[in-house]
Amino acid sequence: MKLSSKQTKWSLVLICAAFLLSGCENAVLLNPKGQIGMAERDLILIATGLMLLVVIPVIIMAIVFARKYRESNVKEKYSPNWAHSNKIEMVVWGIPVIIILILGTITWKTTHSLDPYRPLEHENKPITIQVVSLDWKWLFIYPEQGIATVNEIAFPQNTPVEFKITSDTVMNSFFIPQLGSQVYAMAGMQTKLHLIADEPGTYKGISASYSGSGFSGMKFNAIATPDEASFTDWVAKVKQSPDSLNTMDAYNQVAIPSKYDKPKYFSSVVPNLFYDIMAKFGSPHMHKPDMQGHSTHISHNESSVAITE
Repeated sequence: MKLSSKQTKWSLVLICAAFLLSGCENAVLLNPKGQIGMAERDLILIATGLMLLVVIPVIIMAIVFARKYRESNVKEKYSPNWAHSNKIEMVVWGIPVIIILILGTITWKTTHSLDPYRPLEHENKPITIQVVSLDWKWLFIYPEQGIATVNEIAFPQNTPVEFKITSDTVMNSFFIPQLGSQVYAMAGMQTKLHLIADEPGTYKGISASYSGSGFSGMKFNAIATPDEASFTDWVAKVKQSPDSLNTMDAYNQVAIPSKYDKPKYFSSVVPNLFYDIMAKFGSPHMHKPDMQGHSTHISHNESSVAITE
């Protein structure tokens, strides 16, 4: 069959679109490297498959009906008074209702099992990383190790990671596509995310929410080390950095808006910096834990803090 010039044109458009989509960065969602990412990929595929049960037959019927009942096809039966069919009504209403019930059940279960605030059950102790969204970079604080980094994090594979997330600027979105869920970062608030990497490697992290002119460069590397020893070596490398965040003045210099920042290490960090950043936008009175686990009361109008048991 010979294609017309118009058909040839649209065929080329579709082929080009297919090649462009095959290289899309979003394809990493279908190549997850962590427990949460795999569960979310399965959910995407199941939901897409169920919806295609309706979409594909409709597309096929649209083509078949248009060809079969075209004006030039005088051989087909003509029934101008036909108005109703119980069988068609059952198919048209029954199949979508069944699919909606299945999707609803799956959605209800995964909403609870994939809750980003829900800690992951694992034999290894989780690592805590505090995340601060800045213009236009990510600051990561390791409260247990006493270090901080910009645009790079590391953690051992098969070890749960608890992210505590806030912002020192506009609302943003923290996202490591191959590991799982994206969660918003908001000033004066703390959100949480629990992830795990099943394989060692370097995974790309991005901002999934537009935040200004430097948004396109707001990316970071998430390094899953092969073992605990490799992670310890990485921490030791960070501790050798001549830079530190021992004062709020040092932090304020880091927080100055900048674009396309390369990874940077800080050998030490002022205690409770993450909570001090939140307090800048929060209520006049907040409570934060100190390094020993005590409850610390802070006030915007006070130059000192009172620590209570």
